[in-house]
Amino acid sequence: MNKQISYRIFFYVLGLLILALGLTLNTKAGLGVSPIISVSYSVAQIFGLNFGNTTMFLYCVFVLAQLVLHGIQWKLHPETDYRFVLLMDVLQIPLSLVFTRFLNLFGTFFPDLSAGAAGWTDRLPLRLVVLLLAILCTGVGAAMSLSMRIVPNPGDGIVQTLSDCTHRSVGFTKNCFDLCNITLTILLGLLLSGHLVGIGLGTVLAVVGVGRVIALFQHLAGRKIARLSGMAA
Repeated sequence: MNKQISYRIFFYVLGLLILALGLTLNTKAGLGVSPIISVSYSVAQIFGLNFGNTTMFLYCVFVLAQLVLHGIQWKLHPETDYRFVLLMDVLQIPLSLVFTRFLNLFGTFFPDLSAGAAGWTDRLPLRLVVLLLAILCTGVGAAMSLSMRIVPNPGDGIVQTLSDCTHRSVGFTKNCFDLCNITLTILLGLLLSGHLVGIGLGTVLAVVGVGRVIALFQHLAGRKIARLSGMAA
């Protein structure tokens, strides 16, 4: 196997593992989770379901939405062959299955810091450290896996698809998508349990911090990784 291809696969897999670790730590800090997983987390908490399984279901919804949107785009632009794009959409499902299993695996290793806490300020210094580590891992993992341009995580794939269809920037689309997830999570929590579930300080910090970590990682290591993997000259 070509050395550059080996590096590309290595950085892709490592990025996904770091991303899964970051999302798991985000839930364990108990200060509010990342917007992209807030819906599946709140549903899992409210109904006592497995977090990995609910995230897998949510990811399948994202993939279905991408298939529908890309199918519409193909009909609108028949001169463009969307078969490869649709294949990449479908491949997100087996990726999601593996990715969410790692969410469950990592979840068994780390304790829930909010369990038994007297309030959100209880164990606050430790919870903040875990939250910051979660944001760091989420940003690094997302940057590393996305830069390899293989099969995207469904959470990133749906944002890219919406961006392409609406002709808006990825950053703007990401912010709007996060806002929609947060709004839905708030509604689910208030309507089904009478209080907020999964929304808190960590949600706000994740919205701001993950993007900054991605930018910083790309500035410090992005070019070197791209050269090693053959993604840049």
